[in-house]
Parts: sequence; C-alpha cells; structure tokens
Amino acid sequence: MSQDIVIERFFETIVSGARPEARRIINEQIDLGVSPQSLITDLFWPTYDMIERLNRNDQITALGYHLSTRLLRTIVDQNAANLLARVETPPAGRRVFAACGPDEGSELGAQMGVDLLEAHGFRVRFSGGGVPADEIQSIVQQDQPDVLLMFCSAPSDLPHIRMIIDNLHEVGACEATQIAVGGGVFNRADGLAEEIGADLWATEPLELVQMLLEEPETRATEDQRTVGRKRRLPKAA
Repeated sequence: MSQDIVIERFFETIVSGARPEARRIINEQIDLGVSPQSLITDLFWPTYDMIERLNRNDQITALGYHLSTRLLRTIVDQNAANLLARVETPPAGRRVFAACGPDEGSELGAQMGVDLLEAHGFRVRFSGGGVPADEIQSIVQQDQPDVLLMFCSAPSDLPHIRMIIDNLHEVGACEATQIAVGGGVFNRADGLAEEIGADLWATEPLELVQMLLEEPETRATEDQRTVGRKRRLPKAA
C-alpha cells in the first residue's frame, strides 16, 4: 500500500474522531516495521500539514478540526514514549528551550519537533503556547540555552515571536543562543525567518533536527542570516 493511501486513510479516520480505527492504522504500520521516528515524519506530519492547510482555507469544519487535532495529539503523545535516543552521546549536551503559539495547531506541530530533538539527544524544555513574551525572554536570559526554538503555524503568532527576538537582540542577551523557528507561516512566506532575525528555520521536524546537528555554531549577525540551508555571506568591505 502506498504511503499516500495510508495518509489518506489516517486523515479520514482522525477527522471523524474514530479513535479505535486510528490506533488500528498505527498498529498496522508498526507491524510492518515502521519506526516511531518514521511515523512522525512520514505519517503524522503530512497528516497534520493537510489538516492545517484545510483549516486555513476553510475547507474543514470546526468540529472536524478539533476532532482531528485532539486525536492526533493523543497519538503523538503515545508515540513519544516509543522514541529512543538514536545517538550514544548527546550532541555536546545541547539544551533547547522551545515555545510556540497558543493555538492547538502550533502546539501539535511544535511537539513533533520537540519529540524528535529529544530522540536525537538534545535536552529539551517545552513551554507550549500562551506564555508571555517577557517570561520567555527572562528564562532564556537566565538559563542561556544553546537553542531557542519557536514554532509558529498561524500569522497571529508572529508578532509574539518577533517581539521576543527583537528584545533579545536589543539587549544583547544570549549571544551564544541560536534562534531557530519553524512552522507553516515561515513555509508560506519566503524570507520571513531571515527578516525577523532567526538564525535557522526548517520546513519540517526532521529537517530542524538535522540543521541543529549540522549547524551547531550558526549565529546571525547584522550582515549574515541563515535561512534553512542557504547562508547569506557577509557584505564585502
């Protein structure tokens, strides 16, 4: 059975809130040898992306959206317990503080990224959404994490994230902290992550993990921003 068919079956199941049927599809995939990480990258994330796109375009009812996001969140939680660290030594014990927008979609998307980061040895704290910008700034200044990750799926989340980044840059705090962003709003607006001063951005959770593993020292300066895997070189003197 093709992966597209599996995704379609899974989507139709969770949008109707059919919990036993959704678990049955997951168990079928596990019996076929699909790993917990692959469940996230090849099934949960594409389904989540479809749900969010339909919701933005008013092509799914409020009931269908709530049924699907709640059920998918439960399934993602259960899958997280099966994720094992995939590296013997964490990447220099790198610490991540993660936050996101207040809506269910942002939290669900961010959680998949957080789960994969943990599975790759990062030490993660995840506040979820609804935390005031000044409190996030305060904890980041206090703890100096290696990475501040902020996930934004809705345009309404963007001012909150922009305020945090602007404040951290303005006070010159956390100069060793990478600022990484992800989520649908950045995928839909080319150059947005660069514009708001992020160091890294990714279109999906596994890409985020790979970038943080491969670009552990990338930091933005006035003349250099990193957007995804494309680096803008400093201006010539």
